[in-house]
Amino acid sequence: MTASINFKRDVLPHLIAVLVFLLLTVVYFAPVVFEDKGMAQHDILQFRGGAQEIMQHREKTGEEALWTNSMFGGMPSYLINTRYPGDLSGAIHTVLSLNLPAMAGNIFITLLCGYILLVTLGMRSWLAIVGAIAFGFTTYNIIILEAGHNTKSLTIAYIPMVLAGLFYTLRKNLWLGAALFALGLTLNLHFNHLQMTYYMLLLVIVWGIVEVIYAVKNGTIVELLKRGSILLVAAILAVGVNFGRLATTAEYSKYSIRGKSELTAPNSGDKTSSGLDREYAFNWSYGIGETITLLIPDFYGGGSSTPLDKDSETYKAFVGMGAPPVQAEQIVSQGMPTYWGPQPMTSGPVYAGAIICFLFVLGLFIVERRWTSWLVAGTILSLLLAWGHHFSAFNYFMFDHFPLYNKFRAVSSALVIAQIMIPLLAMLALWRVIRDRDVIKELDRKLLMAGGITAGICLLVWLFGGMASFASEVDAQLLQAQYPVDAIRADREGMMKSDAFRSFAFIVLALGILYFYVKNKLSATIAIAGVGVLVLVDLWTVDKRYLNDGDFKEQVIANYFQPTQADQIILQDKDNYRVFDATNPFNSARTSYFHKNVGGYHGAKLRRYQDVIDRHISQNNLEVLRMLNTRYAITGDQKQPVQRVPGALGNAWFVENIEKVNTPDAELEALTGFDAGTTAIVDVTKFPVQEQNYTADNATIELTTYEPDYLKYEYQAAQAGFVVFSEIYYPAGWQAYLDGKPVDHLRANYILRAMQVPAGKHTIEFRFEPKTYTIGNTVSLISSILLLLVIAGAIAYGFKKKEREEAIAV
Repeated sequence: MTASINFKRDVLPHLIAVLVFLLLTVVYFAPVVFEDKGMAQHDILQFRGGAQEIMQHREKTGEEALWTNSMFGGMPSYLINTRYPGDLSGAIHTVLSLNLPAMAGNIFITLLCGYILLVTLGMRSWLAIVGAIAFGFTTYNIIILEAGHNTKSLTIAYIPMVLAGLFYTLRKNLWLGAALFALGLTLNLHFNHLQMTYYMLLLVIVWGIVEVIYAVKNGTIVELLKRGSILLVAAILAVGVNFGRLATTAEYSKYSIRGKSELTAPNSGDKTSSGLDREYAFNWSYGIGETITLLIPDFYGGGSSTPLDKDSETYKAFVGMGAPPVQAEQIVSQGMPTYWGPQPMTSGPVYAGAIICFLFVLGLFIVERRWTSWLVAGTILSLLLAWGHHFSAFNYFMFDHFPLYNKFRAVSSALVIAQIMIPLLAMLALWRVIRDRDVIKELDRKLLMAGGITAGICLLVWLFGGMASFASEVDAQLLQAQYPVDAIRADREGMMKSDAFRSFAFIVLALGILYFYVKNKLSATIAIAGVGVLVLVDLWTVDKRYLNDGDFKEQVIANYFQPTQADQIILQDKDNYRVFDATNPFNSARTSYFHKNVGGYHGAKLRRYQDVIDRHISQNNLEVLRMLNTRYAITGDQKQPVQRVPGALGNAWFVENIEKVNTPDAELEALTGFDAGTTAIVDVTKFPVQEQNYTADNATIELTTYEPDYLKYEYQAAQAGFVVFSEIYYPAGWQAYLDGKPVDHLRANYILRAMQVPAGKHTIEFRFEPKTYTIGNTVSLISSILLLLVIAGAIAYGFKKKEREEAIAV
């Protein structure tokens, strides 16, 4: 028996859903879609700065530059801007996102994947649209776009599709589900934000444990193992499609700050030898009390820089202090530090929605335990992880012992699990109310209980929230700057109470709709539409606090990268050298857009380079700047915007002395007080050097060809010598050639390349040709073809054959 397609029943509802999502997206991001505007997303601007050299090389040659010298002296481009032509999944994403501009496409695909998850559960289309809105417009999805975390956003967006594939494989059609799972995981991995994928994996583990327990209880463990093995194959295929990206990332991580430190200096108790420093990783920990922002968005004052209006107490205080009204309005409209929570700073709260939280609590009472057990467990795990050092006993154990967990920072991001679990259980609860109002006993009482709990919390905050101190660590600085701190605290209190009453009102309205539906006073269509509109209005209006039409400007990239006077002065020098931006050396990649930068901005720079930053560059060690061929420093002084760095050593030079050390600690320490022009420091336990006297007399070397991943030098020396190159040593891909023949090179001065060279006139070349990239692309291409075949085969099978298994009731 073949399956027949009824357009009105099987296709039209989904087309309508896509049109609804498209409409919501283009309305929210109208300036992006219709006016070609953008916004100053911090991380995107830093990405463009760091990627400029790579993009220019690609445009000029059509080839990938797998190395760039535009940041931190030089680093692989894998985590900056590298294309993997073997991975064809990017084209699938383009189709699914309708090729919408960035940000708009992110939210559209989030809505679409949320819808796919709910439809696979069996929900009606209109109900799934409501759930998709809850998934898509949670504030975190909007806030991370404002910050420029586009790849994080897209990785999160595909998590519901992965879950849809898992559910469909385990509960319904094996082959269609496995194909959907493979596709979802492929696209999730494609955007290479492995921290978000890691959180998803933790969630899947929780789900898997629950499924195993129920399979043992129901005697279906063999069937579960069979379906699980198919999922494993699908996961391997998804990894295969992304193998090039994952392999190069894994290789690089060993040498980055995410990898093991080679230094043996005693740790302070909060460091790790195989990952990030604990303090760095847990710096952004969500406060335990701050969790209530899931229900009341501005419970802790919203963001660290919140625009206020003329009705604010802060505005009135500035006027009272003598500021002209226009000036006072301008000051408060630029943003006040209303956030008073425990994080160093934040762009805004993680708000799941008042109605969604109400429905989540309702789900605890009416949704089957097989669902609530893992959804609640996943939510609790998410909260515990996000609390970070506020719940140190658990989280430090995880950080020190759980595989790979110490590679990730900003643990507050773990709330992405909750922002998927909470809407999912909420929609299961709403579905149960709509579907089974005549079956569930005392449903009206349970509705009132859930509403009473959530609305009651909001009411208590509204009535008694003023008992809090509303004090922040930043207040001391504000007092020194003569800001009206008492007024700012009053505004913090007002924001808390206002949002508490706001959430209370939304819960009461949604409760009223569902209560009248249960009492047969409203139809299912009106109930779904009413709740859906309330959910949309609730989330949309809060989202607009953090990303609205006023944030979008014309020519954002072009305006940000207008060359300054300092840039123009330096760019007159057409030689090959580096620049040190003393105004903001290690937290901005703007300088990298124009110059080869000693600094830059990246969350995974080389660990050895970070060691040198911490111990020497930040301590103004001139010899280190000299060996990095730092010719110019940007001072930030209007009278003298550029300063020539004395004694820059050039692209390569001959040295006379080898200072031998036996440990990385000694190698790093030796950079203090040495003469970089005459001495090279070598760890001879790793790089044995010949015992001989070197001389730099009558020896010259010149860089004759420069490309990001290819360097050519010509040198002439009367006798054998030792050359230090002002290039960062990285063993996984750089190969040296002497007169066209491969030769070994070594590391000197902790971070640079060096080579023992014979007398005479010779050519030295360095080529960056990592085998991992080449092999990875081949594996990715083969896996991409297999994935497309699997998807096509599964779709054909799903529509031409009757399902072999009976769908298990949700």
